[in-house]
Amino acid sequence: MVQVTIFSIIASAIALAILAYPFFVKWRRDRLRRQPFPNHWLSLIERNLAIYSHLSFSQQKQLQGHVRVFLAEKQFIGCLGLQVTEKMKVIIAAIACLLLLSDRGKYFPRLRSILVYPSAYQVNETVMNESYVVEERLTTRLGESWTRDQLILAWDQVERDTQNWQDGHNVVLHEFSHQLDQENGRAEGVPILPRELDYAIWAKVMTEEYLALCKSVERGEKTVIDSYGSTNPAEFFAVATETFFEKPHSLLKQHQLLYELLQRYYKLDPLHGRS
Repeated sequence: MVQVTIFSIIASAIALAILAYPFFVKWRRDRLRRQPFPNHWLSLIERNLAIYSHLSFSQQKQLQGHVRVFLAEKQFIGCLGLQVTEKMKVIIAAIACLLLLSDRGKYFPRLRSILVYPSAYQVNETVMNESYVVEERLTTRLGESWTRDQLILAWDQVERDTQNWQDGHNVVLHEFSHQLDQENGRAEGVPILPRELDYAIWAKVMTEEYLALCKSVERGEKTVIDSYGSTNPAEFFAVATETFFEKPHSLLKQHQLLYELLQRYYKLDPLHGRS
């Protein structure tokens, strides 16, 4: 009888802890967001995020709070002898958190660790050639996003991207947009949307724009959206996100519907601040 009572108490305590955990997480995050933002972190953001000055004051404060939470919850691991510095962490976190200004309240929930290489790294990749023969080959990568719990970045590419904010390429934006896409476990170019009705609009615009890019690439035409976006719908979403943040004028001029779709999703207008 006593043993059954003890087990019941333990089970109740565990159930209570599970129910209370989301409230604890929210309390901890709110507390982190309210803390003063270090001046040297702010200087790093101002020097390395060209878009930061275009954000409204409230967006800037929101981004600062997101950076605090991100750095408290994510682990950074240096690879091949790289020492991950505070500067590296702040810059990566700030760029990634640009994707969170939509108030969706999540911080890339599947992601636990960010592996940072000094430069481009090589991996063995299994592919099927034109003769349908599976073979292994060595490929060079600048980053990748895993559906489990890791994301990988090449630091020298991150630095180049911060120095060339308007070239349409940003490895942090690219890989973290994959994280948004992978929140439901699959990378298909369709992140979790706020309303069920939004999926039909998303599918229509994204499919039309993706197919249009594929045709332009086949014809060898110059495109504002990088040709890598024609690889598959998941890569199209990631590349379109890079273009939205880095080349908003060109994207709005040439792909207005796509621009407006991403503007609604991210609740941000890179040209004029919050939408």
